[in-house]
Amino acid sequence: MKTFPKLKIINDPIYGFITIPSKLVFDLIEHRYFQRLRRISQMGFSYIVYPGAHHTRFHHALGAMFLMQKAVQTLKSKGVDISTKEEEGLYIAILLHDIGHGPFSHAMENSIVESVSHEHISLLFMEALNSEFNNRLALAIKIFKDEYSRKFFHQLVSGQLDMDRLDYLKRDSFFTGVPEGTVNAQRLIAMLNVKNDALVVDEKGIYSVENFLVARRLMYWQVYLHKTGIVAEQLLVRVLKRAKQLTAQGVELHASKNLQFFLKNNITLDSFSEEVLDTFSKLDDYDIVSAMKVWVDSDDFVLKNLSAMLLNRDLLKVKVKSKPYLDKKVKSKREKLMDKYQLSEEEAAYFVFSGTLQNQAYSMEKETINLLLKNGKIIDVAKASDQLNLEALSKSVVKYYMCYPKNNTDSYRD
Repeated sequence: MKTFPKLKIINDPIYGFITIPSKLVFDLIEHRYFQRLRRISQMGFSYIVYPGAHHTRFHHALGAMFLMQKAVQTLKSKGVDISTKEEEGLYIAILLHDIGHGPFSHAMENSIVESVSHEHISLLFMEALNSEFNNRLALAIKIFKDEYSRKFFHQLVSGQLDMDRLDYLKRDSFFTGVPEGTVNAQRLIAMLNVKNDALVVDEKGIYSVENFLVARRLMYWQVYLHKTGIVAEQLLVRVLKRAKQLTAQGVELHASKNLQFFLKNNITLDSFSEEVLDTFSKLDDYDIVSAMKVWVDSDDFVLKNLSAMLLNRDLLKVKVKSKPYLDKKVKSKREKLMDKYQLSEEEAAYFVFSGTLQNQAYSMEKETINLLLKNGKIIDVAKASDQLNLEALSKSVVKYYMCYPKNNTDSYRD
């Protein structure tokens, strides 16, 4: 085991120097489970739209931990009692909150594992590490699962104003070059407080909260729900589904040993054993890209063309509107493709499909962002704001998209 230097710092392009707070945190960062995050893209295939978006889950986890350090310092300065053990628990919980992400972040959980979310896999990783580190992650796991007695701890890790959101908005804005997503994270953190065991924001922080919510909405429309990015992610999901389908039919596809395992086995949460977790820990973006580079020469029309689309950025056309697309329109597009390339309806559905995009910057259903007034009263930020649009941001906006081949389908390879 590596020795822990007296002061270990990491240089981050967003915050400058990030200090590693303890030997345990240092050892967790050095662990191969965490180092894998260097090879997991934070924003999936968004770099197809924003060429600078090549930052990783490793960057994000360290940044979120840095913001957690700032949050702890702020709360302690305002008289909130947080022990050294609790501090470390918070740092570990936020550091490992995304450790369960698979290749290209979200595509895995929608394709080659059966309804297993990255949050579930993160918890499995944390439990495995807890066993390896002699139960020293027990408190972090309680905080992560919202089972710790002090509820505001979980809010700092997963809530309306958690350190996860504050970091990814600022970081993704920086690397995509989209200034509308910029948030003053440290100003917002400086306004945090605790009242009745819940996270609140000091009254004078209202404008920072407004900026955060507006920035979140804009980032979703401009970046996370960008129509080209959505097409790329949907294509990746379909590449993996097709590969799994072909494997089930007995077709031998070239892939790394670890990817082969998930193509050949139906993995559910119940079957996610220690052996499966260990195999998953060896899987990253490079497995997928290297496989697609071979699959472009596959005998299967669907697999080779989907792979080529992603590798060459020759994507499907996408249209977005406020009303759902009629089934007959989708069917018509599929039939044209079926006739041209003698495809089955199932095969054509990989290239012609519809879906929904949903954007809700501020969800008031489970938890609200509350302001602490000078007189000690608590009020929801949407009611306190003099900006009428905060009420609007709490409403879910749904748009509908349809993807289909461009007119130049002659570029498809038979």
